[in-house]
Amino acid sequence: MIGSMKKILGCAVLGLVTLAASAQWTNPSADVPAYNATAPTKQLPPILSGDQLTGIYFSHPYQVTAYKMAAKIPAVLHQQPCYCHCDRAMGHNSLHSCFEGTHGAVCSTCLKEGVYAYEQTKKGLTPSQIRAGIERGEWQTVDLEKAAL
Repeated sequence: MIGSMKKILGCAVLGLVTLAASAQWTNPSADVPAYNATAPTKQLPPILSGDQLTGIYFSHPYQVTAYKMAAKIPAVLHQQPCYCHCDRAMGHNSLHSCFEGTHGAVCSTCLKEGVYAYEQTKKGLTPSQIRAGIERGEWQTVDLEKAAL
């Protein structure tokens, strides 16, 4: 009885190790979250602004800064995926959706992607070039504290 339990446990552990090891060969870009491939054809819902950028969700200057940046590039954000996968959990259809409410303020992924999109727009990149950078994970290097300066 104990021998068969050891065999079952050993097989289970081997299965988990195999699964974990195979994760290194998966393609994260094949799992791109929802985004819109083209510019919006109708007016987008507003991004939070003004007095809405106060209270418990906006206790850090970088949160307010990210929302102000987002408000300057709504069409660009509309064309970007959000790697916190809020499309699955919250029904968002792009990074723009994150900034329509307070979700973006409490999610470092949304904040960093928003700042990244703004910075790249200022450098002259197109929304599709920005999306390619987001898909490569370049947003992960964004320093939110520095963005708030």
